Amino acid sequence: MKKTVSLKDIATQLGVSVSLVSYVLNGHAKKMRVRDEVAEEIIETAKKLNYQPNQIAKSLKTKKTQTIGLIVGEIHYRYTTGIARAVEAEAKRNKYTVIIGNSHEELSKLSELMHVLINRQVDGLIIVAAENSEKEVEFLKKREIPFVLIDRNFPSVETNFIGIDNYQVAYDATVYLIKRGYSHIAFVTYATTFFHLKERTRGYLKALKDNGLSSKEPLRREIRKSHYEADVTKTIKELTGKGSECDAIFFATDTLANTGLKNLIELKISVPEDKGVMSFDESEAFNLFQVPVTHYRQPLEEIGVSAVKTLIEGMKDHKKMKQVYLKSTLVLGKSCGE
Repeated sequence: MKKTVSLKDIATQLGVSVSLVSYVLNGHAKKMRVRDEVAEEIIETAKKLNYQPNQIAKSLKTKKTQTIGLIVGEIHYRYTTGIARAVEAEAKRNKYTVIIGNSHEELSKLSELMHVLINRQVDGLIIVAAENSEKEVEFLKKREIPFVLIDRNFPSVETNFIGIDNYQVAYDATVYLIKRGYSHIAFVTYATTFFHLKERTRGYLKALKDNGLSSKEPLRREIRKSHYEADVTKTIKELTGKGSECDAIFFATDTLANTGLKNLIELKISVPEDKGVMSFDESEAFNLFQVPVTHYRQPLEEIGVSAVKTLIEGMKDHKKMKQVYLKSTLVLGKSCGE
C-alpha cells in the first residue's frame, strides 16, 4: 500500500517546520507573514508529493466537515435538477461537498433525512420543505443548525429563505392574459396548505379583481395529489366542454401544465385558437407541444448560488435571517395568441 504523504514529509523535504507547512496549506500564509516564495515552494512540493489533507483530522480540529446537506422534494423534477447543479457548483467553489437526499414530498422522509444528515455532522442544510413541515423547521432553529429554505417557506416561522415572489408572478401572468383579450381565465392548482401555492392563487384572484373581473365567478380548480390524473382529466373536460365560458387556462405548476396539455391534445382542443394556455413554470416537455407554451422561467442558478452563499453566512451568524426574492422571466411562446 502506498504511504500517505503527511505534513511532516513535506517539511522534511524542504527543511522547514511542520507548523510552517500547515500555515501555508491551510491558507494562513499571509496572516503568518510567510514569504511568497516560501509559500509557493511549499504548495508546489505538496502537489508533487500528491499530498491529500486528512479531512477527518481537520474536522476534529475545526469542528467543520466541509459538507452541506441538500434535501429536495422530487429529484427528477426539472426545478430540482437545476437547483442541485447550481448548489453543487457553488458549494465546490467554496470548498464544500454536497450530500443530496430526496424526501419524495413525504414529511416523515424529510424528518428522517434531516436527522441522518445532522448525525453525519453536515455544516448546514439547504431544504425544499415538505408540506406541513413547520415543526421540523422549528427543530432546526432550536438546535441552532444553519439552514436555508428554498422555493417553499412558512410565514409562521422566520428563516433564511431563497425563492421568488409567487404572488407577483401569478398576478403578472394573469394580467398578461387579460391584456391578450382573455376574460374567463381558469386557474388550475393543487389542493394544498403550501404557502407558495396559496400565494399563486392570491395573485391570480387579485389580478382579476384589479381588472374588473372579480364579479364573475373565478374559474379556480384544485387538484388532489392523491387523485392527480383523474382530477386533471375531469377539470380539463369541464373547462373545455359545452357551455364552459373558459377562454384561457393558467396552470400553477409545470407538472399540472404537462398533464393538462396532454388532455387538451387528446380532446383535440386547439391552442391558442380554442383556449389560451399559460404555465407558471417551465418544462422541457413544452418543446413537444404543438405550439411553444408561454411560461415564467425561475432563476434556478441564481437560487442555488444564493442559497449556498446565504447558508455560509448563516454558519457565521445563525441569528441573522435573510429572505431573498429573485425575479422570474416571462418566456413568450404562442399559446396565448402572441
